[in-house]
Amino acid sequence: MASNGTPVKRPRLAAVVTSYKKYLHPQHVVDRFLDGYGWNGTYHHSEMDVVSLYVDQRGEGDLFQERADRHPGMKICPTIEESLTLGTGKLAVDGVVVVAEHGVYPLNENGIMMRPHYEFFEQITKVFRASGRSVPYFNDKELSWNWDWSKKMVDVSRELNFPLQGGSSLAVTWRVPSVEFPLGATTKEALSVGYGGMTSYDFHGLETIQCMVERRKGGESGVEWLQTYRGPAFWKAYHDGVWSQALMKSALSRSATMRPGDPSFTDIFPTTEQMKAMVPDPVAYQYQHRDGLVSTMILMNGMVRDFTFAAMIDGQPKPFSTQMYLPMPDGRTTLASFFSPLVYNAEQMFLTGKAQYPIERTLLTSGLLIAGVESDKKGQRLQTPNLAAVNYQPNPKSTFWRS
Repeated sequence: MASNGTPVKRPRLAAVVTSYKKYLHPQHVVDRFLDGYGWNGTYHHSEMDVVSLYVDQRGEGDLFQERADRHPGMKICPTIEESLTLGTGKLAVDGVVVVAEHGVYPLNENGIMMRPHYEFFEQITKVFRASGRSVPYFNDKELSWNWDWSKKMVDVSRELNFPLQGGSSLAVTWRVPSVEFPLGATTKEALSVGYGGMTSYDFHGLETIQCMVERRKGGESGVEWLQTYRGPAFWKAYHDGVWSQALMKSALSRSATMRPGDPSFTDIFPTTEQMKAMVPDPVAYQYQHRDGLVSTMILMNGMVRDFTFAAMIDGQPKPFSTQMYLPMPDGRTTLASFFSPLVYNAEQMFLTGKAQYPIERTLLTSGLLIAGVESDKKGQRLQTPNLAAVNYQPNPKSTFWRS
């Protein structure tokens, strides 16, 4: 109720997802809007209602009907248009939640799954245009597998004047230690170490770096080139000092899941030969920003199961480092609580009408993923004039979870 006793209108959200099964991103995100989540020592319930749901791929293990039965105010819709218009012929919601991660879709020529982020976006903005108004739009993870489409999504959001917010949980989850990259600091090299495969978890590693280094002096200047090192080329680059071994060791020292070099111990840092034995297919995307900063995203699948960050900051004798805490079901957690700050920041966008962090970050990391996979396929460094044009300023206020 408002102070004058008038009922406060709760924002109405449409959810558009690829699939709705246990442990998939759509379940993690939409469930939190429907049923709430633990937040800062309380159980938080969203100040908005999911009134419609479109599910693109349906099959065994679906959860959406059970959710609809418990939440009769949420209508299961056969089309994206109906989920936004609710049968009225015009936009009838106050926000859109899009989770196009997961599901089974064809691969492009470079092996990236062609998930329908852009196709969903086109259908949603078609309703915006026809209705003569637009509403805040949340897009989980990357923008698109196609650079031109990713760029167009950002351009259209500006044309139609609606906040577009996306990206990874890595940028907003807890950090151990709970530190922020100093605003306005100067740095010449940054690095993240994570796990998982290309075309999926590489995006998380890229976001780990970008949410930090965008806060450096001058903000983000854009990226001039990128080169991927994989397998034997990775180890040669490691030996040749293409990226700092000391910085990599600093990042790995923040890991809580690193396999020890000697299995009879829990605290022995592995030798290079031991790392080679543990990691059959290491990957590094190294790229240079226009202001000279060199960043390296490393995937060490088989050796770690978390994401860490390290950078050399001018004036500091030791590397700045932290772990992005990502307790993943069903091993170290049951809740995947790192989705909670992602949803919380989306809620703040829906309530305020303002993106909580720049969509240019997600545009840049989407483009870096695309370039990383292409560089691997071609086996050479890529010049990236499209990414050189992505420059922006960060939100000075921190948006990661501190509780």
